[in-house]
Formats: sequence, structure tokens, C-alpha cells
Amino acid sequence: MKIVVIQGPNLNMLGVREQNIYGPMKLEDIHAQMKAFAEQNKHEIEFFQSNLEGEIVDRIQECLGDADGIIINPAAYTHTSIAIRDAIAAVKIPTLEVHLSNIYQREEFRHKSLTAPVCAGQIAGMGPYGYHLAMVGMNQMLTEIKMMKEHQAKAQAAQAQAQA
Repeated sequence: MKIVVIQGPNLNMLGVREQNIYGPMKLEDIHAQMKAFAEQNKHEIEFFQSNLEGEIVDRIQECLGDADGIIINPAAYTHTSIAIRDAIAAVKIPTLEVHLSNIYQREEFRHKSLTAPVCAGQIAGMGPYGYHLAMVGMNQMLTEIKMMKEHQAKAQAAQAQAQA
């Protein structure tokens, strides 16, 4: 199963910018931890970061038919991008939204997430550990989906056999 991790604007500056809010860990370090978890759980993982809204929309759309799950930190676009929200809704791929800081403790304009309503869940305020929690959650969701599909296939096969 393949998980695509999409990082929004300024996340390439982690470890440099506003360490009092985002901490000292660099994005590459977070990705290395996520990759280790993915390998332990036999998932393929791919990382993408862009400061451009349209590139993020394109990457979400490219997940259609190519990815089983998306973990996204839309960063500032969380609060402004109907385009990213609509792309997530369109692909219908299980998606988890992650934020390093607790967006509900910050400026009021950050309290509203346009993307959260089309995501399976949101993790905010856990720092880099939030990405690990997202990996655990995504692993659980993908396992449950796989089991449900296997159960449905068995039920359909049994029904077909009973009709024969």
C-alpha cells in the first residue's frame, strides 16, 4: 500500500523558522522517521513539498489510482484554500491532516480549517510526533479497508457460488 505525504508552504524551512512554534526538527528528519515506520509496516511512502497551491492540487490529483492514503499538512493553505479542499474531496482517498502546532491555540484566523471537513481526521499540536500518529492512524485505516474489501470479495464469491 502506498502513502503520499504532502507538505505545504514553508515546511521546507522547519528547523529554521519560528522554532518556538514548530520546534528544531527539520522536515528531512520527520520524513526519515515516517519512512522507517512505513518500511516496518510494508508500506511504500512518497514525499512531496511545495510552496505553491496549484502544485499541491496537482499532486493530490495525481494520487488518484496511484496512492492508498494521503497525509497532508496544507500549512497556511489550511485556512484559505478551497482548491486544496476540493482536490481532497474529489480523489476520495483516505486523508489525514497534520499540523505541528495547535492551530486552535494560535491566531483566530488559524482556527478554521477548510480542509479538515474532507479529511478522515486531523492531528494538531503534537509537534513532529503528530506525523507518527498520522502514520499509525493511516496504517490502521488502510488495514481496515483491506480487510473490508477481502470480506466483501469472499461474500460476493459465496453468493456467486450459491447462485450457480
